[in-house]
Parts: sequence; C-alpha cells; structure tokens
Amino acid sequence: MADASMDIVSKYDRQEVANAVNTAAKEIANRYDFKGVGASVELVGEVIKMEANSEDRCKAVLDVVQTWLVKRGVSLKHLDVPEAGPRLSGKEYKLDVPLKEGISQENAKKVNKLLRDEGPKGVKTQVQGDAIRATSKSRDDLQAVQRLLKEADLDFAVSFTNYR
Repeated sequence: MADASMDIVSKYDRQEVANAVNTAAKEIANRYDFKGVGASVELVGEVIKMEANSEDRCKAVLDVVQTWLVKRGVSLKHLDVPEAGPRLSGKEYKLDVPLKEGISQENAKKVNKLLRDEGPKGVKTQVQGDAIRATSKSRDDLQAVQRLLKEADLDFAVSFTNYR
C-alpha cells in the first residue's frame, strides 16, 4: 500500500476575502457612526486599503473588515496589520493591510521541529517551496498531525491540501 500524504500550506480564499471586503464596505456606507467621516475600504490586489478622517474611525473600519473576514472563514493571521497604525496622508488617515500567504523557511523549520518533537513517529516531512509535504503509512497519523497543528499557537494560518 502506498504512503498517505498531505500538504501543509498557508493560503486564503481570494473570493472570500473579496466578499468580506465588499460586505464591510456596504456596512460602512450604511452605518450611522460612519456618516460624514469619509470612511471607505477596498481590496486592491493583495492589499486591503482603508481610510477615514480620524485615526479612531480608521481603526473602526479595520475592526469591521476583521469581523467580516472571520464570518467568511478567513483567518486573521493572513492580515499583516502595521504596528504603527493608520498614517496621516493630507487630511485623511490611511491604513494599508497586506495579505500574506505561504510558509516562510523559518516557520517551516518550526513546524518540522514541532512534528518531530510532539507528532506521531511515523510521519516524515519535507519542505517544498512555501508548503510542507507530510507523508506517513497511516492516515490516522496525518489526522493527528492536523489536530496538533490546529491546536498549536502558530503565528501563521495553517490549512491542509492534497490529502491522499
């Protein structure tokens, strides 16, 4: 019998992100507390661009976007929110939040170490670009790996593809 395998990746559904941003934009246009503050949000490529006429309103727009992303099943770990917060540009405060996906080399090393230390013994891992391939003779071991990674407090979102 062939070995079972799966890919450990960090990807988001672009359509769900677009839907969440569009729904957030509609909510911002209709909410009373956003009237007359020039609040807006849009998705431009891989960046969510927000603006308002005050720093607090800009942060409130971010909160609305995050709420809709969670409702749409997109992990907030895909957002790379700048620590400095909104920046002043003319009379408007702007906040550009890039979306991130893929597992960096250092994060891949963390996952490999975690699986080596705490994972099932029969699981082998191999880094392939921005994904990690996990193979095992037992599908149960791969399911244990999925549970372990979902429970681990990693600083990036984890999803699983190519489960064979």
